[in-house]
Amino acid sequence: MEDNKELRLAYDYIENTNTNIFLTGKAGTGKTTFLHRLRQESLKRMIVVAPTGVAAINAGGVTVHSFFQLGFSPILPEEEYKNKDQASPENRFNKTKIDIIKSLDLLVIDEISMVRADLLDGIDAVLRRYRKSKLPFGGVQLLMIGDLQQLPPVVKQEEWSILKRFYATEFFFSSRALQKSPHICIELKHIYRQKDEDFIRILNEIRNNQLSDQSRRRLNANYKPDFDPDDKEAYITLSTHNRKAEDINEIKLEKLETDKMSFKASIDGQFPEYAFPTLEKLELKKGAQVMFVKNDSQSAKRFYNGKIGTITFMNKDSISVKCEGDEDVIEVEMETWQNIKFSINEKTKEIEEEVIGNFKQFPLKLAWAITIHKSQGLTFEKAIIDAASAFAHGQVYVALSRCKSLEGMVLKTRINPQGIICDSSVASFNKAMQENPPKQEDLYKAKRDYQLSLLKELFDMDLIYHYAYRLNKVFEAYPTTAQGDCKEKLKAVIDHLKPELVKVGQQFSNQLFHMFGNSPSLENDKLFQERLHKACQYFIPKLELYLLEPVHQSYFDTDNQALEKTVKDLRIRIVELTQVKLACMLHCNHGFVLKDFLELKAKEHLKTINFKRMPKQEDFAAIVDYPDLFKQLKDWRYAKADELNTSVASIISLKVIVQVCNSLPQNKMALKNIKGMGAKKIDEFGLELLKLVDAFKKDNKLSQVPDIFSSVESQEPKKISSKERSFLMYKEGKSIPVIAAMRDLTRSTVEEHLTYYVSINALPIGDFVDDEKVENIMAYFDTHAIDALNDAKKDLGKDISMSDLRFVLAYWENVKDKKTN
Repeated sequence: MEDNKELRLAYDYIENTNTNIFLTGKAGTGKTTFLHRLRQESLKRMIVVAPTGVAAINAGGVTVHSFFQLGFSPILPEEEYKNKDQASPENRFNKTKIDIIKSLDLLVIDEISMVRADLLDGIDAVLRRYRKSKLPFGGVQLLMIGDLQQLPPVVKQEEWSILKRFYATEFFFSSRALQKSPHICIELKHIYRQKDEDFIRILNEIRNNQLSDQSRRRLNANYKPDFDPDDKEAYITLSTHNRKAEDINEIKLEKLETDKMSFKASIDGQFPEYAFPTLEKLELKKGAQVMFVKNDSQSAKRFYNGKIGTITFMNKDSISVKCEGDEDVIEVEMETWQNIKFSINEKTKEIEEEVIGNFKQFPLKLAWAITIHKSQGLTFEKAIIDAASAFAHGQVYVALSRCKSLEGMVLKTRINPQGIICDSSVASFNKAMQENPPKQEDLYKAKRDYQLSLLKELFDMDLIYHYAYRLNKVFEAYPTTAQGDCKEKLKAVIDHLKPELVKVGQQFSNQLFHMFGNSPSLENDKLFQERLHKACQYFIPKLELYLLEPVHQSYFDTDNQALEKTVKDLRIRIVELTQVKLACMLHCNHGFVLKDFLELKAKEHLKTINFKRMPKQEDFAAIVDYPDLFKQLKDWRYAKADELNTSVASIISLKVIVQVCNSLPQNKMALKNIKGMGAKKIDEFGLELLKLVDAFKKDNKLSQVPDIFSSVESQEPKKISSKERSFLMYKEGKSIPVIAAMRDLTRSTVEEHLTYYVSINALPIGDFVDDEKVENIMAYFDTHAIDALNDAKKDLGKDISMSDLRFVLAYWENVKDKKTN
């Protein structure tokens, strides 16, 4: 890498930017070697995927379809995964996979030339969904490795008839998500496979669909239709079709007069058949021509993937192979291929490769012939090219470029222009790529922009505000269904969030881009670090006080399962985002370092957030008079539900339990006054409830109650109005939110009750609105016609609430009446 400027540039872009990269190059330019080194050295959290099972095993990754759980049918742009049937197997992502996606920095896609455009858009949809991001690919950086002049995506005619309405081509570069995101192309120039300059020039002409007559004549000089080499010469035939290659191997094997031996692979765990690197049952003979299908795992590196040799000896434990040009025979033993899946280390929070299956077999396969498709990525000293039936873009180029030299290549059929199939869209894309290579100054700008974008995201509070606003709307839609103080605390969160966090965050982000958009190095910029430090000191206490504490520490309970799920999900999103931002700001408070920032951010995303469904017993003191009884009744309700094999909500609701705790009913008549206790509920559970209440009162030495079946039951209780009940509770010292919770009313209803008592001077206006607001609102009422309070709210601004207006209006009308009288 140190001696290759393109590879150095690619590595620098990967490690220091978030720019998507298409790393390409002619056959033999070291793309696969670069990937293996990147996996060992990169500091970014990455996974590797490939379009086929064998390609994934060779790259040390998993298939695109298995990791992202995408089907093989066309994926239309309109299909949003969040709208799909959640019962579909394709959409069941376990927690480990979701954690990997959430903490991912880099997605490597090997053999990208074989990935369809719609498949790449499917990946984009999954990443955006689980990272909860609107950015292309959810903000994950893509490294796409491959050569577009090699094998294309497999697209059936009926599939393309659907996809062509949405995509210009089937190739990955037509992906809508990729076109929306900045990306660069880096082409590797140095060819390690071929040394012959004439051969390299000819291959380039074929790549660009510009094969000259001179080059075609030079190639066809190797045309030998009747060429039948001795097996000792170790030629391999590259054929366009699988059946033809199999026939050649079977015929050649049967001609050998030596005994046939079978070698069965050992398979442990999960290793799907489509990913087998060689046959599960190898049938070989002494004298058979074979090809190694794996690099030597021993330090001697005696063989490599694609090396050809001849079997000289076999027994059940070992196979001896002699390769042309080698002095020594290679004693081949079984090798092991691993099938991996990605997981999260619970201690380090790093993405790790977990081995879930092993395939153990001799790393060999019969190799008098193989298909051009399966030869991709391999190198041969000697090859017979049979490309007369080439049917796909890139097949001729792949076949010819497997050879190290013209001298080692024999053509079974002539090369003619009609047989060289090159897609015009690929040619156009490659031309544009070659004309616009990334420059060093582009890299500097990408580094700086990446770091500034990370900080912009850090101080962007819009998404938190969005979730808080949605949660508030949920509570407004269910004013009487939820129990606890979560909805009240949320209103305070929203009051502070917009002016003190959202707007200030936007201003600071704009300031960063304006002041440091041209800084050569943010990490070494003293002024930048100072401004960042001050910003963190402003935001950290506010995030803790105004967001994390009220949302995380508040409590919430309901019998409505759908409501419970929605509220829990939104609370988790708010707390998760807040915790990540807090952790990153605490890091930045001591100096911004990109590597440490990314590592910390990824680990914070993996922290589990738990909300206790039941608050501590003492927390209920705010909404029930007797928290101990509340707990007893809830325990009884759960036990009763188990006994009757039904849901707890079908016994009695939480609202009923709260009312029972606050009213301590003495008889069935009193139970009838509790909202939610109809005649059927009283018949089923009334006696048990009354016994529990009676026992509680006796245990706590509360006033004794008469016999629950006494004549008191028939007496009509003294009735007071709902408005008066709210007034009396307020006079007892209970707040408006507590009254609303205890009486199962909305806050606005309780306020409406109390405004009446303000209007008759039974309650002071100062209890509800401060003096300055009262003065301003009354001055407005004195000079404006009061047709609708919404107009007054609009004119007076955001500091005045509808509640303020209602109370002051009641007070103002009382004052006006007194003046009139």
